[in-house]
Amino acid sequence: MAGGLAALLDDVATLTRAAAASIDDIGAAAAKASAKAAGVVVDDTAVTPQYVRGLAAEREIPIVLRIAKGSLRNKLLFILPAIMLLSEFLPDLLTPLLMLGGAYLCYEGAEKVWEKVSGHGHGHGADDEGPKDEKTIISGAVRTDFILSAEIMVISLNEVTDEAFVPRLVTLIVVAIAITVLVYGVVAGIVKMDDAGLKLAEKGSGATARFGRGLVKAMPKLLTALTVIGTAAMLWVGGHILLVGTDDLGWHGLYDVVHHLEEGVHDAVGALGGVLGWLTNTIASAIIGLVVGAVVVVVVMLVQRVRGKGREDAAAH
Repeated sequence: MAGGLAALLDDVATLTRAAAASIDDIGAAAAKASAKAAGVVVDDTAVTPQYVRGLAAEREIPIVLRIAKGSLRNKLLFILPAIMLLSEFLPDLLTPLLMLGGAYLCYEGAEKVWEKVSGHGHGHGADDEGPKDEKTIISGAVRTDFILSAEIMVISLNEVTDEAFVPRLVTLIVVAIAITVLVYGVVAGIVKMDDAGLKLAEKGSGATARFGRGLVKAMPKLLTALTVIGTAAMLWVGGHILLVGTDDLGWHGLYDVVHHLEEGVHDAVGALGGVLGWLTNTIASAIIGLVVGAVVVVVVMLVQRVRGKGREDAAAH
């Protein structure tokens, strides 16, 4: 009996160590997958606060929470089953699908650059047509989130395609929950930052009041900074996805050029070679993203112009 109990305890200890190792592996995979989706995460964080601008302060957090629930529902109930089935039965479609998402990221980034340069910008958030009810605001935000969430999940899946089905599934669930909590936790902090600053400015004194006023003044600058960082990250991530994707599909020329350039910088610089080599790859990826995105923007604008002319001709007749 004692020997059997010892053997059982030894088996339990072995299983526990294996489970702990699996948890560590899943955590590492989730962190790696989340890092690859950084560009979309920053953009998601920058976009969402636009939806609650102008609303009563007491309704901001409830609406953010409802949008967060919709985002999690998008990821877990719709996107995750679709991409898991795809990865299991049609894995060869993952690279083209990922590249399609990368091209969309490039388009989004290039469109924002064009809007800034041309002065004809428009946001992702609620428009300026007038006040909207909460249901309309939430449904619009969740629809926009669906696109961003799909990009996040496909990018994350690409980082764990070599894992078995169950670890892959668990990793993506962890990524979905962690990114949703991170994004909407940060969004909640951003949308309440000016309210917190206003209270400190009104009720505090001295350094506290100055800090409060600083928070209020920093709010628009923070949103602008997030937009700029998000745009740069989308061009970098989208361009890098296309760069690696073309290599995976057998078109090695562009990847080889960037890779040789990165290695040349790495070998020439010395101690900072690793950092400058990575920076070289990042800049090259961002340039590729900007070029591809600009082409897509031009195509979209031409299509819209043709459609607009067609509607005008139809109305004239």
